[in-house]
Amino acid sequence: MKTATVRARIEPELKQAVEHVLNELGLSLSQAIELFLKQVKLNSGIPFDIRIPNKETLKTFEDTDKGMHLTRYKNAKDMFKKLGR
Repeated sequence: MKTATVRARIEPELKQAVEHVLNELGLSLSQAIELFLKQVKLNSGIPFDIRIPNKETLKTFEDTDKGMHLTRYKNAKDMFKKLGR
C-alpha cells in the first residue's frame, strides 16, 4: 500500500515540459518518480552518470551553441563516406 508522500519544489515550466514527455510515454509524474526511486535502489545510487564537464567539453558546448566548428552532412551515407567507412 502506497502511503508515503514526496514533495519537491520545481520550476513550473520544467514540470510542464516533463509532464508532456511523460504523457507521450504513457507515464504520470508520480509513476516516473517511483521508477526513478526504484532504479536508485537497484543501482545503489543515481542510475545515470552525473559529471562536471571538463574545460574542453565546455568550450565545445559554447562553440556549437554559437554554430562554430560544426561539420554538416547531406545524410548518413555522406557522413560515413567522409568518415572513411
